[in-house]
Amino acid sequence: MAQVHVITGPTRYRSWSEEQKRALVTAAFAPGAVVTDVARQADVSASLLYRWRRDFHAAAGGFAEVVVAKPASNGSDPTRTAIEIEIEFPCNARVRIPLSTPSALAAAVVKALSRR
Repeated sequence: MAQVHVITGPTRYRSWSEEQKRALVTAAFAPGAVVTDVARQADVSASLLYRWRRDFHAAAGGFAEVVVAKPASNGSDPTRTAIEIEIEFPCNARVRIPLSTPSALAAAVVKALSRR
């Protein structure tokens, strides 16, 4: 007669919420952060953080932290327009895009600087 052994107990599989995933990915890829250190603290593999980042990027067509700030109150800078977008890239490049810029040109600049 055959025997069957049923082993019960906790599994290593965990379910992560979208908020938890996003928080870990944000912490892992913040400037100066080390992905393996964040992964070790969260008890996950570094490859899982890269996978979550890729999944977020694919789902959103790319994601970035957006900070809305009030414009500087000093009117001494004539090069700044009233409404503009300022983007800082990880390659230490910064670009200011005035509202009057054609969308195709702005997209081309952002795409080119994203590859650096």
